[in-house]
Amino acid sequence: MNVVFLAATYPPEMQQYTRGLAEVGANVYGVGDQPKASLPASLRRHLHDYLQVPRLLDEDDVVERVYAWMRGRSVDRVLANWEVMVVTAARLRERMGLPGMSVDTVVGFRDKQIMKERVAAAGLRVPRSVRVQTATEARDAAAVLEYPLVLKPIAGAGSADTYAVDNDKELEAALHKMQNVGEASVEEFIFGEEFTFDTVCIEGKPAFVNVAQYLPKPLIARTNEWISPVIVTVRNLAQPTLADGLVLGGKVLDALKMGDGFTHMEWFRKPSGEVVFGEIGCRPGGACLVDQMNYTCDIDLFREWARVVCWGRFDAPTTRKYNAAIIFKRAIGQGRITRIVGLKEFLRDYGEYVVESKLLPVGTHRRNWKQTLLSDGHIMLRHPDWATACELSNIVATEITMYAE
Repeated sequence: MNVVFLAATYPPEMQQYTRGLAEVGANVYGVGDQPKASLPASLRRHLHDYLQVPRLLDEDDVVERVYAWMRGRSVDRVLANWEVMVVTAARLRERMGLPGMSVDTVVGFRDKQIMKERVAAAGLRVPRSVRVQTATEARDAAAVLEYPLVLKPIAGAGSADTYAVDNDKELEAALHKMQNVGEASVEEFIFGEEFTFDTVCIEGKPAFVNVAQYLPKPLIARTNEWISPVIVTVRNLAQPTLADGLVLGGKVLDALKMGDGFTHMEWFRKPSGEVVFGEIGCRPGGACLVDQMNYTCDIDLFREWARVVCWGRFDAPTTRKYNAAIIFKRAIGQGRITRIVGLKEFLRDYGEYVVESKLLPVGTHRRNWKQTLLSDGHIMLRHPDWATACELSNIVATEITMYAE
């Protein structure tokens, strides 16, 4: 099994998928923009060969270079798990005549307006929305849809360049911030709890399913620096409050003609109980969500994804043992981390439930919280009881404080 894996080095978690591919018996032909000599040994040993390209996001150039590189070699799969590379992978599959989702299918997961149109055509509830390319078109859309609204890039990911607006003044402020965005979606704001629906699919049917809840909703966390965002995977998927969301997720997969691999969907449960589709990608969730799912079930989804896309099998157990929570911390102040308060005490009292503690160490320059959900590090914990997992997450969010200056 010879596999071309695009973006094998970045984002960092892609190195785990490279490992997974090698561990299930694939010869991995990695593609990235880093020099081969700079790759960590932990990655190089899982690569059969490697191609450095000058600009990983130059889709046309990457297609031509990879096609030329692999000419005369046997290729069985072309894969990508980074949002911005999934269309490139689909173009290469079509160019090489390989199995996998077509460009048209993948665009349905990448283009938010086409995505919503196809899901709505299947009779599923989606936010009302309009595609816009200019500020004038956005203003006209706002007049039709009425406030409150959400503005987001057509091909965005991770709530980047996404803004909630309640009036004309906020709309103008958001448009000013989005001047770098070529196309956007203006859509109805949905009030309600926000969840994920994550899967690993074989021919569009979930072999593994996960639901996680955002606390608070990502849009709120992305616009308030003082908040420590929390995401908690749900151990018990059989509870009635999730039933309609799980059904919705399965129907979305059918509507968008999902093939093999990861999906990451977001959906809302309104106070009335109505469930509403948010958006979906044919790739894994970021921000350590796959690690959370691994801790939820004590499995290795990096490897199981590889087994699915190479051999059409998912061999790991799917019993859910824990609610796994990740809490992202943001330092108070700017500059370098000077101290961390409350961590020692939390680990003393609740360390048995902590599976990862990866806060930036003292002396490290803090990250730009607007550019990454990872913020200034995270703590991940797990517990079989939902209420306890949420209570412990709240303690981390409110009683552990990082300072910078």
